[in-house]
Amino acid sequence: MAAESTPLALPVLPLDDEVVLPGMVVPLDLSDSEVRAAVEAAQAAATSETGKPRVLLVPRIDGTYAATGVLGTVEQVGRLADGDPGALIRGRDRVRIGAGTTGPGAALWVEGTRIDETVPERVPGQVAELVTEYKALATAWLRKRGAWQVVDRVQAIDGVSALADNSGYSPFLSTEQKLALLETADPVARLKLATQQLRDHLAEQDVAESIAKDVQDGVDKQQREFLLRRQLEAVRKELRELNGEQEGEDSDDYRSRVEAADLPEKVREAALKEVDKLERSSDQSPEGSWIRTWLDTVLEMPWSERTEDAYDIQGARAVLDGEHAGLTDVKERITEYLAVRKRRAERGLGVVGGRRGGAVLALVGPPGVGKTSLGESVAHAMGRRFVRVALGGVRDEAEIRGHRRTYVGALPGRIVRAIKEAGSMNPVVLLDEIDKVGSDFRGDPAAALLEVLDPAQNHTFRDHYLEVELDLSDVVFLATANVLEAVPEALADRMDIVRLDGYTEDEKVVIARDHLLPRQLERAGLATDEVTLDDGALRRLAGEYTREAGVRTLERSIARLLRKVAAQHELGERELPFTVMDGDLRGLLGRPRHVPESAQDPAERRTAVPGVATGLAVTGAGGDVLYVEASLADPETGAAGLTLTGQLGDVMKESAQIALSFLRSHGAELELPVGDLKERGAHIHFPAGAVPKDGPSAGVTMTTALASLLSGRLVRTDVAMTGEVSLTGRVLPIGGVKQKLLAAHRAGITTVIIPKRNEPDLDDVPAEVLDGLDVHAVTDVRQVLELALSPATNGATPEVPVAV
Repeated sequence: MAAESTPLALPVLPLDDEVVLPGMVVPLDLSDSEVRAAVEAAQAAATSETGKPRVLLVPRIDGTYAATGVLGTVEQVGRLADGDPGALIRGRDRVRIGAGTTGPGAALWVEGTRIDETVPERVPGQVAELVTEYKALATAWLRKRGAWQVVDRVQAIDGVSALADNSGYSPFLSTEQKLALLETADPVARLKLATQQLRDHLAEQDVAESIAKDVQDGVDKQQREFLLRRQLEAVRKELRELNGEQEGEDSDDYRSRVEAADLPEKVREAALKEVDKLERSSDQSPEGSWIRTWLDTVLEMPWSERTEDAYDIQGARAVLDGEHAGLTDVKERITEYLAVRKRRAERGLGVVGGRRGGAVLALVGPPGVGKTSLGESVAHAMGRRFVRVALGGVRDEAEIRGHRRTYVGALPGRIVRAIKEAGSMNPVVLLDEIDKVGSDFRGDPAAALLEVLDPAQNHTFRDHYLEVELDLSDVVFLATANVLEAVPEALADRMDIVRLDGYTEDEKVVIARDHLLPRQLERAGLATDEVTLDDGALRRLAGEYTREAGVRTLERSIARLLRKVAAQHELGERELPFTVMDGDLRGLLGRPRHVPESAQDPAERRTAVPGVATGLAVTGAGGDVLYVEASLADPETGAAGLTLTGQLGDVMKESAQIALSFLRSHGAELELPVGDLKERGAHIHFPAGAVPKDGPSAGVTMTTALASLLSGRLVRTDVAMTGEVSLTGRVLPIGGVKQKLLAAHRAGITTVIIPKRNEPDLDDVPAEVLDGLDVHAVTDVRQVLELALSPATNGATPEVPVAV
């Protein structure tokens, strides 16, 4: 640390918001009373021993004196450059300011102690490196300013303290930074501080120069672009004059295009207004690019383009039948639509009240039944263009209605883009996966579809980007969904619902033979005469290797089978041509995945013990078979009550309570030991516990399972049932009868019990399915028990299974 020496008595010369460091020579104006008083006092106190008059230069920041000052000597008194009296003062040493004292003159005198600035010992080379770095930074800064003479002076300074104090001449330092240098007594620490200040300034200067360069480059680029555009316009003008063309501008070109286009009247008016705005805007205005993009979009829309419908009704039906097997309902609906369109066209009723005869159909069904591919077949049958709009996962309302065109990157909605892509105002638009549309902070796309899919409104649909009326009344919209319940009720009300409940086994065989097999043969690189599949093999593939409503898994199984055959042929293990028979499937694909319950050994069937019944349910993948298991707890260990397992919903839990209550109140009538239900706890379980289940249609199944458990009578293996049960034993109607019967048929069930009030729904079930099922329509649960339970064995008392 720096050492302190003998005290001094000095007159104070205050420096307002200024700092003088040792080694600096500064001129001061003597017209300032405080400066003049300090200089005169110093002159009066000067002696031959003290030499030149001495003053204490003290910074005064906002009226507050610093604790450290600089001993200065008055080198000369005379006139400044402007003629005012002045004094030239040189800073000598740092002085620690002490208490006030007395002295001659009107100045303020204080005692001070000179600070010895001897450089302390450091790590060898550390001080030299610091000096070198400071000189290099200072040289770089001075060269940028062109001060070459000062560079030599800085390089000549050897002392660490003098080098650090030399930075006091830097004009970029603030008063606070200079004061920090003044109050730092350690010369090495002071040089480090000066180096850091100089380094920070150079970094700021580099950033400022970079910004200035970027700005200048941008200005130069704009000026160059402006000049080139003017030159280009001049060249174009000369070329037009040489070719005898009239002079015109970009806005004039848009005006001529709008006037030449076949636009609806209101669209033409809106487009001409935008052309007027374009003519008034400057080339540099961002609004000009927005207007050009909007005009391009409007002019690219097929406002007057329409395809002629193919009114060959028989030919259209033949196309639908040739490309899709089954799906009778949707084929009839399209045929009806074409027949009505044909009659309206013949009677001049193409447009009524501004509306045309479009259609909005919703195809609802499990995955893999051909909903998406049906759209192309409909367009083919009608002779219209086809465009698909994928809505799965869409959560932004602007995806449907478009963005406001003032936003950067604004685009029309998907509906407008679909019409533009089709190039026709009457295409077939497939809105795929409409039940997968979500909503978040960006709005609800399903709500934006309300106007699109409403036949009473869509002839005046307004997209946020176009902001002109777009007639969608002639568009055939086909929406696909797996689950109708996931579609908002208001949206579903605007669509004509057509259900695709899955294929029968016979239909799957036809689809596999006529559509799937030829496609997979081509993908496997096999000719049609090299590998053939017997109908028995296809039937077994559909029945035992795949159990689904659609045909996707069936197609994957066929593809896997063909790959196996192709690989075996390449390995020399099999000769072609080859016909795959029923018995070849196990060797090619392994064991069957879905063996019907009726085909298993009687002792291995689920219904081989009392308390197990077979129900029918509807899932997202179509109909399915659902088993219900019931057991009673030991009266000594299990508490009375009802336990339910299998991820059941509230409605299904209530159905179980109703079934238990019915048996408790009518058990004596049914000759069941109902005392067991009061003393022992009942447990009902639905296997596949990882799958959530809900709905009232398992009521009769749970009642039958409990009745079987109490009576000891087995539930017939070939019987499946569905229906809601009431407290009085009435069997109430349920939904999804067609899907459930298709599932029963796929599972090898031969007898099905349904509610009497669902009997009209049998009209929707394919005839070949009904021919293979013995359907019983019942009104009371007693009828269900008579049909489902096997006869009692010799009147013996049944042994009720106990849960452990």
